[in-house]
Amino acid sequence: MKVSARDLVFDVTVGGSARERHAPILMLHGFPQNAAEWDRVAPALHADGRATIAPDQRGYSPGARPADAADYALGECVADAVAILDALDANRVDVVGHDWGALVAWHLAALYPERVRTLTAVSVPHPAAMGAAIASDPDQQQRSSYIGLFRQAGKAEDLLLADGGARLRAMFGGCPPELVDRYVTPMLDRAALTGALSWYRAMSNETTACPRVTVPTTFVWGDMDIAIGATAAKSCADQVTGDYRFVPLTDIGHWVADEVPDLLAEAILERVQGPAD
Repeated sequence: MKVSARDLVFDVTVGGSARERHAPILMLHGFPQNAAEWDRVAPALHADGRATIAPDQRGYSPGARPADAADYALGECVADAVAILDALDANRVDVVGHDWGALVAWHLAALYPERVRTLTAVSVPHPAAMGAAIASDPDQQQRSSYIGLFRQAGKAEDLLLADGGARLRAMFGGCPPELVDRYVTPMLDRAALTGALSWYRAMSNETTACPRVTVPTTFVWGDMDIAIGATAAKSCADQVTGDYRFVPLTDIGHWVADEVPDLLAEAILERVQGPAD
């Protein structure tokens, strides 16, 4: 469905139906994916009586693709999430986010706790934990070195789109091969890829300047994630004052929702159990 919010139009996948006062679940995808990231996770949530709201975020929805990279500052992406909830009359939700979607989710939970009942963050830990690891941990510095390339307008697009998007496809190591095209094909549109990369180009101190999170939180991390090392993952707990669960997944990489959708759905349902307030 199309959802108008903040003078933009977002493509949003809405599924399931809430029962017994269950809150809807807002599901925020990462780079370079889209709302289809949740297709293998959502059925288990629907079967448990949960409704899901999964937008293609700023830059990914054709109707929400500003030209200026500054328009992709994290605060704008967080405001999008709030506006989409307002447009759908979703007052308080359980939030799930992966990769950049996790960064949005962390800020959403920290800044709008009245709107977030619980948080399940996947792969990317609390922004302060991530920032500290990048600043001090050589392993994380190496893992995050690709960001420098992604911030180079034009060059990054040229490299990622060369040879029919070969480098984009190569990013999906560990993801079931039959699922890769659902993510790569939309990114072969250069404008779409630029919109997605603009999240990196708008990075600033705001990205990691996130307060501690007070809502009940689960962090799910695969120990084979090439982008996020153990230092950042294990220090995440220090940034959550509410009930906290760390769910490390052995021999699992970055694409958790596609690699082990059943395990992720289980972690989400364990976190969201109980009626909405």
